[in-house]
Amino acid sequence: MPTDAQHHSTPSRLDAWTIFLVFLRLGLTSFGGPIAHLGYFRDEFVQRRRWLDERSYADLVALCQFLPGPASSQVGLAIGLLRGGYRGSLAAWAGFTLPSAIALTLFALGIATWGDALPAGVLQGLKIVAVAVVAQAVWGMARTLCTDAPRIAIALAAASTVLLPFIWSQVAVIATAGLIGLIVFRPVSTEAHVALPVAVKRRAALTALALFFALLMLLPLLASGTDNPLLALLDAFYRAGALVFGGGHVVLPLLQAEVVQPGWVDRDTFLAGYGAAQAVPGPLFTFAAFLGASMNESPSGLLGAAVCLVAVFVPSFLLVIGVLPFWERLRSNRRTQAALAAVNAAVVGLLLAALYDPVWTSGIKAPEHFVLALLALAALMYWKLPPWLVVIGGAVGGGLIGLTG
Repeated sequence: MPTDAQHHSTPSRLDAWTIFLVFLRLGLTSFGGPIAHLGYFRDEFVQRRRWLDERSYADLVALCQFLPGPASSQVGLAIGLLRGGYRGSLAAWAGFTLPSAIALTLFALGIATWGDALPAGVLQGLKIVAVAVVAQAVWGMARTLCTDAPRIAIALAAASTVLLPFIWSQVAVIATAGLIGLIVFRPVSTEAHVALPVAVKRRAALTALALFFALLMLLPLLASGTDNPLLALLDAFYRAGALVFGGGHVVLPLLQAEVVQPGWVDRDTFLAGYGAAQAVPGPLFTFAAFLGASMNESPSGLLGAAVCLVAVFVPSFLLVIGVLPFWERLRSNRRTQAALAAVNAAVVGLLLAALYDPVWTSGIKAPEHFVLALLALAALMYWKLPPWLVVIGGAVGGGLIGLTG
């Protein structure tokens, strides 16, 4: 629903309950992985509610691509922090995360038939909708952020670099684009700059960063020095959230090494949970809740799910709170703006690459899939239907294709 914030250039502070409900709807309907989530967020917070302008949103995305952890969840945390302070950040995380975390926890606790109850065609339909969501995001961001030949060239180069076998990480691509921006683009002060309403004091930010590194160093020492299984879980899942770059899928090999090799979770259960994680909306990091509930030793069940879920997301909270105030100062600097112009173009390129792989390659398997993707794209861009309704339509359409195929 539209809010009064749509009618003001400077966003007003929102209560945590409002932020929670907005993110809860996204948490219930945002299928397709982290790149698709960024598309849903852009549609909701830039296009519909106007909580952020296009440049501010792109800057947040660029920042969270630099940070380790789940980029889409961190963007959500940052938006909640900007609009509602610490409570808003927690509300945004809870709304976006709890639906999939609860579903995966219930699956781990014994509802083994839940995954098989959903036809494969429905899951394919959800992947097809993700194609339309990401395509809309690429088009909208490119129109705003790739406005001249150099920026278009940077976007295409970034897309090509991550798709071709150059073994460049996304962080390296973004950093290189920033350096190119400093060299190629002249610092200007004519572009509009909307200040982000960061309500975090410098001391609080430094404290959050100090706590992030302290936990990263102390938890392994505490876990190795004792036989406490709770400390071992906290250590394993905190490190997973603190050290993984590239989003949810990248964390899976690390989690497998942490929980399967010691025998905490058997391999078949791990793979079953990973399959179920593809069928639920929201962040893939909620796979941690499934693993926590599936532990062969205490803590397990609901307590294990809660411990692992919180532990894997705590680094994201600390990093967003610790870095955002300094990021706001940097992005208002003229030379930083020149670098960000190139970085934002590179982000568009990375999104374009992701539109092809994995979004397109996993979603479009037949001509009828392409037709359904076109219909979903038209529903989003021209008929202006809400994303959640397009998600339902895509699931139904995918199910019908599965029945007739």
